[in-house]
This record gives sequence, C-alpha cells and structure tokens, in this order.
Amino acid sequence: MSNILPFKRPSARSRHRGSTLCRHGHHKWRIDAERVFDNKQGRLVTRFCCTRCGAVKTRAL
Repeated sequence: MSNILPFKRPSARSRHRGSTLCRHGHHKWRIDAERVFDNKQGRLVTRFCCTRCGAVKTRAL
C-alpha cells in the first residue's frame, strides 16, 4: 500500500503574501544594478525596481 499524503488548500494569506503590500503602495525598492544610471533630458536619473512585484520607477538625483 502506498502512503496517503494530506493535501491542504493554500490559505488566502499565503497566496497573497507580499503582493498586498505592493497593491497598497508599500513597495520594496532596490536600485536596478543593470541600469544604475540613465541620461534623460540632460539629467542623471536612477532606476528603481520593486523586489516583490517588479514595478519600475525612476528618480532624478
């Protein structure tokens, strides 16, 4: 006979872990290492990427 494994349905908390923060505007920004600096309209800008959802934003420094 084989062993019977109990399968549990993932809870709502585990399914939406991390993505709910980003939906409410609480991203986890890090500097994009591939494109650290970008010259845009004569200004130096840095590109940030969210580690959870992958959203991108740029800031002029």
